Amino acid sequence: MVMKNWLLGLILIAAAGTLSANQDSDFLAAREAFQSGNAKRLNEHATRLQRHVLQPHVEFYQLRMMLHTTSTGNIQSFLARYDGDLVADRLRTDWLKALGKTRQWQLFEAEYPAAVNIDTELLCYFYQYRLSVNDTTILADAKPLWFTSSNQPDSCTPIFQALIASKQISIKDIWSRIRLALEEDQTSVALNVNRYLPPGNALNGNDLNTAAKNPQRYLETQKDKIDSRSDREIVLFALQRLLRNDTDQAYAHWQKIKNRLTESDRSYFLGKLGHRAAMRHDTRALGWFKEARATKSTYPPTDTVLAWHARAALRAGNWSEVLTAIDSMSATERRVDTWRYWKARALKAKGQIQDANKLWIPLNDEHSFYGQLAREELGTQLSIAEKSYRVTADEVAGIEKNLGLRRALAFSRMNLRTEAFREWSWTIRNFSDAELLAASELARRHGLYDRAINTANRTVKQHDFSLRFLSPHRDTLKKVLQQHQLDEAWVFGLIRQESRFIADIKSHAGASGLMQLMPATADWVAKQLRIQNFRQNLVVDVNTNLQLGTYYLKHVLGTLDNQPLLASTAYNAGPGRARRWRDDKVPLEGAIYAETIPFNETRDYVKKVLKNSMYYAQVLEHGHDTPTLKERLGVVRSK
Repeated sequence: MVMKNWLLGLILIAAAGTLSANQDSDFLAAREAFQSGNAKRLNEHATRLQRHVLQPHVEFYQLRMMLHTTSTGNIQSFLARYDGDLVADRLRTDWLKALGKTRQWQLFEAEYPAAVNIDTELLCYFYQYRLSVNDTTILADAKPLWFTSSNQPDSCTPIFQALIASKQISIKDIWSRIRLALEEDQTSVALNVNRYLPPGNALNGNDLNTAAKNPQRYLETQKDKIDSRSDREIVLFALQRLLRNDTDQAYAHWQKIKNRLTESDRSYFLGKLGHRAAMRHDTRALGWFKEARATKSTYPPTDTVLAWHARAALRAGNWSEVLTAIDSMSATERRVDTWRYWKARALKAKGQIQDANKLWIPLNDEHSFYGQLAREELGTQLSIAEKSYRVTADEVAGIEKNLGLRRALAFSRMNLRTEAFREWSWTIRNFSDAELLAASELARRHGLYDRAINTANRTVKQHDFSLRFLSPHRDTLKKVLQQHQLDEAWVFGLIRQESRFIADIKSHAGASGLMQLMPATADWVAKQLRIQNFRQNLVVDVNTNLQLGTYYLKHVLGTLDNQPLLASTAYNAGPGRARRWRDDKVPLEGAIYAETIPFNETRDYVKKVLKNSMYYAQVLEHGHDTPTLKERLGVVRSK
């Protein structure tokens, strides 16, 4: 009898597994039918998915396909059934856009307050609705949507027309948006916005196209024909096109035409000149920033320009200019941890220690690169024991019953990462710290290391740093590290930033695996290691990827003064750039080198890798003799 029960149990488990696999196949087929617009095939698979955890998504697919023909009652019934779920918000958002497009404002008014994910298109429909009931006060709220270098959705056009008609968007504002578009090479956007200008004042489209194709020739032929605002904007556009590739060439043309420009235009371009020069670590940058500030123009530099003003001042060791640049930033930008730290450093350099400490003390509590540096400035050590919270088995079991997380796990099981990410992010958006950590542990148990890390990162007061800084594949990595004598904490910090420990991930650029190796790099290392019959599909194998990645990391470390800062930079941007970004003549403090990396992605990457290494040293219990962050950053010798 016992044997029969045992066999029956095995049969039931096998049957459940087969049913689950079959239903997953049905869901994938239903999703494909939805994407291809095949309603008949979608309905066929839907009948076999009544008890599947993703059945609400199948229902969403069905309703979404007949959004314009189904009854209001059907839509409202779905929204009520799945109130609070992602599928309800998705359907409500799409329905609201359809209602806005057909100007069914009564239904729109009733449903809009329940929408959560409100994008620009939907927001503009809301503004249209308010205008339909003669509420013109919303125009002031809508105006910031105008100032962008991109095209906005069609739903925004009536709002912009109302703003222009009421003179809340001025001619100056129209030119400001044209300039924003031209800064980003969005000539089609500039010409689209151009139609709002009076005909006699508008951009000359032919001149703009000529400047875009050959800016140098345009400047040579037009230098004596700069009369109108249109002429000046196209000349500034051409100068910036040149500036992207060659500072000297742009500056030479600038010298010939600057007296034909307004003071505001001169201040604007000098700021751009300083910005590009600073990104190239050109020592002339600071002088151009000062010259731009010295004009009597009211044209304010952007936070991006001011950030590079501060960085140029850091490389020059000019702490007064660092303060000037930071104090000129917007209030929002000044609150960023980067500028709070560097302002405190500037104050300390000028002997204002108490004022510096007032900035460092609150920054010391933040789990960031600059939070760690602030802590070291205050003489305290990193400790992860404080505010530590470990979830119980009961908490994990309870969170596992959450339908949203179960749906996310189902999407992950089918390798639908985008859908899994959306469902997971939606579900945890209002979780408490304890719930976040329970969800993080659940993700870890399912091998979803990226979800585990990102979820644990969201906690505010209670933290589990062993979840924030997971260390999967540690035994495998240890064996590889012994061969190269690499710092375990640093390598884990790099892998965490590269892939979040997703073994089979592939980037848009083509990098693969845990350590995100490009095909050419993987081929080169495989030859150095004499790996026989190496194929690119082996790069996603954990052991192979770690062997290749750590060998390459050791190689760049050895060619870059054995400095983790330079090697991390090289790993992301290439060894040539890591060398080129050093100072020509003097050694640079590591933190200043990191802050003045020209590529936004690499600058952010390097800071996070080095910050990660500090936490990994704690989580992996490397002892109290581990280097500080300042020691890890070191001093970067000159070229």
